[in-house]
Amino acid sequence: MMPTPVILLKEGTDSSQGIPQLVSNISACQVVAEAVRTTLGPRGMDKLIVDGRGKATISNDGATILKLLDVVHPAAKTLVDIAKSQDAEAINKIKEIAVTVKKQDKVEQRKLLEKCAMTALSSKLISQQKAFFAKMVVDAVMMLDDLLQLKMIGIKKVQGGALEESRLVAGVAFKKTFSYAGFEMQPKKYNNPTIALLNVELELKAEKDNAEIRVHTVEDYQAIVDAEWNILYDKLEKIYNSGAKVVLSKLPIGDVATQYFADRDMFCAGRVPEEDLKRTMMACGGSIQTSVNALSADVLGRCQLFEETQIGGERYNFFTGCPKAKTCTFILHGGAEQFMEETERSLHDAIMIVRRAIKVLG
Repeated sequence: MMPTPVILLKEGTDSSQGIPQLVSNISACQVVAEAVRTTLGPRGMDKLIVDGRGKATISNDGATILKLLDVVHPAAKTLVDIAKSQDAEAINKIKEIAVTVKKQDKVEQRKLLEKCAMTALSSKLISQQKAFFAKMVVDAVMMLDDLLQLKMIGIKKVQGGALEESRLVAGVAFKKTFSYAGFEMQPKKYNNPTIALLNVELELKAEKDNAEIRVHTVEDYQAIVDAEWNILYDKLEKIYNSGAKVVLSKLPIGDVATQYFADRDMFCAGRVPEEDLKRTMMACGGSIQTSVNALSADVLGRCQLFEETQIGGERYNFFTGCPKAKTCTFILHGGAEQFMEETERSLHDAIMIVRRAIKVLG
């Protein structure tokens, strides 16, 4: 008597095997390979990819192209996943460095790293500026500590200007956030400032939809208004008493708070992107606070210099001389948005290669 078969697949799952499925898998992988074949080598061409929402992307990076493809076949999807993981560790760029360079010979080591970076940039849109960017990439990776954390390298894009106007900042930099009236009165440069990193809203908010408060006298209404103002001013006073000179918050900092800080020679920035806030914390020390009730010295960050500088048509905030972790930021100049995005992807590839090379060389 035949045993009852055990079915592990859920209802509706298609199952196929044998030679036809093997041929199907090979064909799907060949189609994926053909999509990126013409991007390879020094004469590799760029692909113009338009997604379902109409967003255009120009790239010759294999991993980027595969990410943008709407792949359905399971075998082809596996190939795409492998490409993503290889791109994350630059295994598809560097298998092994055969040249032996002594650790003590820093000049030769740097030359080798710059050659690795230039090789990665040779087939990119910025190949004409590969020597310029290769030096910048090596400088960026060598600024990091021994862990070589990729997230400690920031890349910011400024539209306008030539590629050669791009620069590398030894510290944290991010674009000036939205500000209210009174911001122009705040100082824009500090030496050795203390930095408060917050996830706290510092503005008066309108009531939510359908909120209802019933009061019987004008005095009752005034008491509610006064309570709101007192809560805000209590928060601001605690921040001021902490000794912080620079206040960064992930949430909005309103006009009242902006003017309050300006009157006390303090700088503030609200709606700071979470990524930039965390990078500032890792570089300058301290911790991101969700309350202002415990702003002691050990939760405040520090750096040697903070300043706000005009770059192109935008203003940027710079934190340099960060004590806790070594970090850096690329400020890229260029024209079209697609060109800027491809430049960022090209630099990412070069950074991964140099990072991997440093690990191999020890």
